[in-house]
Amino acid sequence: MRLLAFAALVALALPACAHAGTLAPLSANEIPALLKPPAHGVRILAVWALDCAYCEANMQVLAKLQQAHPRDVELVTIATDSIAQQVQIAARLKAMRMDGYPAHAYAEASPEHLDFLIDQDWGGETPRTEIIHADGSRQGISGALAEAQLRKLP
Repeated sequence: MRLLAFAALVALALPACAHAGTLAPLSANEIPALLKPPAHGVRILAVWALDCAYCEANMQVLAKLQQAHPRDVELVTIATDSIAQQVQIAARLKAMRMDGYPAHAYAEASPEHLDFLIDQDWGGETPRTEIIHADGSRQGISGALAEAQLRKLP
């Protein structure tokens, strides 16, 4: 009986553990859940790449925003690099001190397909910030965020 109770507890805890601190593969099936409006506030998708010069600074700014508004801002990182580079991606997230946020990496042969599903108007450039509001509205911003853009969030 205790073993059954323990198994049930582990099953309930796994979805939460699979987000923060681990790198999850991102395929077309997972994108609708990421784009679903949050119950309140905003969900920010920080899309980045290992070879992106401005991505680290952009994610650091977003992390500070999330830390200043922990109840209103959910931050998720998405590496456009292949999940096959999991070791490098995880090491980079740790070095950037971004490893405590839910993290994903592309897991399909066609990264352009995932780019399109995230935002049809996005050409794949990084950094990319996708902001999903609780009311269902969305905004996509390519490049490093400016101070004026940050003031409008959350």
